[in-house]
Amino acid sequence: MALLDFHSGRYTEDIGTSSSLQEEDILPLPYLFRNFEEMPQLEKRALQLCNGRVLDIGCGAGNHSLHLQDQGVDVTALDNSLGAIEVCKKRGIRKTILGDILGHSTETYDTLLLLMNGIGLAGTLASLPIFLRHLKVMLKPQGQIIVDSSDIIYMYDKDEDGGYWVPGNTDYYGEVRFQLHYKNKKGPVFDWLYLDFDTLKSYASNEGLNCEMIAQGEHYDYLAKLSQIEY
Repeated sequence: MALLDFHSGRYTEDIGTSSSLQEEDILPLPYLFRNFEEMPQLEKRALQLCNGRVLDIGCGAGNHSLHLQDQGVDVTALDNSLGAIEVCKKRGIRKTILGDILGHSTETYDTLLLLMNGIGLAGTLASLPIFLRHLKVMLKPQGQIIVDSSDIIYMYDKDEDGGYWVPGNTDYYGEVRFQLHYKNKKGPVFDWLYLDFDTLKSYASNEGLNCEMIAQGEHYDYLAKLSQIEY
């Protein structure tokens, strides 16, 4: 609803978010329609790394797909939101898929792109191996997975010894529960995963994937590239 409203010129308010980390926050709609020049440096670097046949997973309004398409890249935008895919089509993105990434396995790609903390789609740390295994199946032999995430340990209180006060009701401090609301409507509560780089690298290695740090952002965020280990 929010993406369709903004694209149609009916922008009156932003998306509200509530999570297990903080009660209320705002996701500004204009940010979800940013062009290449307005993107953070990590996103720009990620788009520059894309090659071959690209699948933009969790494409949202299609900013990344639109830029890649304008650069002549063979890109497909995938999202499980009907509204998001409608907006992508209205913006001129030629190849789109409406569906969940775990339900899409019929084709292979040179680049799987997961930006705006796309690894969060795994939901929980326990689900991460299944998620990575599925992505690996979708990769061509020399393919790559480009992903960004954040180490959110900084959001927890620190004690005098340098340790952090992490809630005991979760398996990993990067597991967060979210709910979005817009114009008095609330979406379902869903799990989202923020991963520190060392944890991502360890889990990737267990699934036969190399994990390389490409760049670090200014606030605990990073860009990584995963590829199949050659034996």
